[in-house]
Amino acid sequence: MATDRIETASVKALYWNIAADIYFPPNFDESKQYPAIISAHPIGSCKEQTSGNVYGTALADAGYVVIAFDASFQGASGGEPRFVEDPTQRVQDFSYVVDHLVTLPYVDDDRIGVLGICGGGGYSISAAMTERRIKVVGSLVGVNFGHLLHEAFSGYDPITTLEGIAAQRTAEARGAEPDVENLLPPTVDAAAGMGIDVVEATEYYKTGRGEKPNGSTRSLVSRRAAGYGWDAFAHAEVLLTQPLCVVVGDKPGAFGSYRDGLEIYRRAGCKNKQLVVAEGWSHYDLYDKPEPVGQALDALIPFYDKNL
Repeated sequence: MATDRIETASVKALYWNIAADIYFPPNFDESKQYPAIISAHPIGSCKEQTSGNVYGTALADAGYVVIAFDASFQGASGGEPRFVEDPTQRVQDFSYVVDHLVTLPYVDDDRIGVLGICGGGGYSISAAMTERRIKVVGSLVGVNFGHLLHEAFSGYDPITTLEGIAAQRTAEARGAEPDVENLLPPTVDAAAGMGIDVVEATEYYKTGRGEKPNGSTRSLVSRRAAGYGWDAFAHAEVLLTQPLCVVVGDKPGAFGSYRDGLEIYRRAGCKNKQLVVAEGWSHYDLYDKPEPVGQALDALIPFYDKNL
């Protein structure tokens, strides 16, 4: 029986609210307490895409209360200016979502886990290191945004890119129009020859396969600098002690999730960790294609069941 109940939620952040969807298990009983999983969307994505409609639904069907949320400054969440991708804020968002969960009488506050997808995977890992209310961590094709900025997103020239960001921020402070960059080509044809991750990301985000109104894949250039000094895996050897399940596809691309997955699996200080490699599948296959998604869930659900 599939979950038949989804509710919207408004999560208090600083001076804005974070928009979220809560997915409930079948035959949900408000008088009982359930384990909960926070589902974090990829960079440039939104809660209605893979974090919610694919994995949120599946984890709810498996008996969990799942909260899929839009990052601050993105999607239906508040915060100005729009389209900011700031790792520090993305990590803080998890604590605000936990704050909301622990007020819900049907959530067992000792059994809160997280699943992060793509950039959300890196953010989930970073958040769990200091947010000890998160008891179990799942990373699905997790990407370390700091690595991505130093590599594919800057053409391996971060200093020149940072100089450009600085000039743009100065221009905007003086009244220039914001530079909101689309992170992907406009069409699949335009992405041809740009590598597997760019092509498949465009096919997911720019076609009916995954396109959603708030899945904008846009980023405010002038607010991107902080990410260049950020590392999702910093202090993982000491601080990442919760049980960790890392799922990757073995067809690597420029966004680096295969490499990053193996790195955090090696570096994580936890004793209870599992690496799952979906053989023959790519980063974006694991967003929504039934066979690799099934492989991921066949590992993640028992892992949560055992450790939450």
